[in-house]
Amino acid sequence: MAVVLRMKRIGTIKKPFFRLVAVNKTESRDGNFIEELGHYEPKKKKDNFKINAERIQYWLKVGAIPSETVKSFIKKAGIEVAK
Repeated sequence: MAVVLRMKRIGTIKKPFFRLVAVNKTESRDGNFIEELGHYEPKKKKDNFKINAERIQYWLKVGAIPSETVKSFIKKAGIEVAK
């Protein structure tokens, strides 16, 4: 089972809200996920994302592949991402 780390949209039409999730690669964007790892609220100016660094490090260690967007959030949080 290939696991990826990506964003899942759960907001309404004018109020986007995203969850950072670990999900099976074959699942749809808004489908079932394995674990929620954080969230992102783009409308907020400050403190608009929170992530669980410990769990993200675990998933990266076991081979999960982060999307480009998730990679940028991980770098902002100060977590090292292998290439």
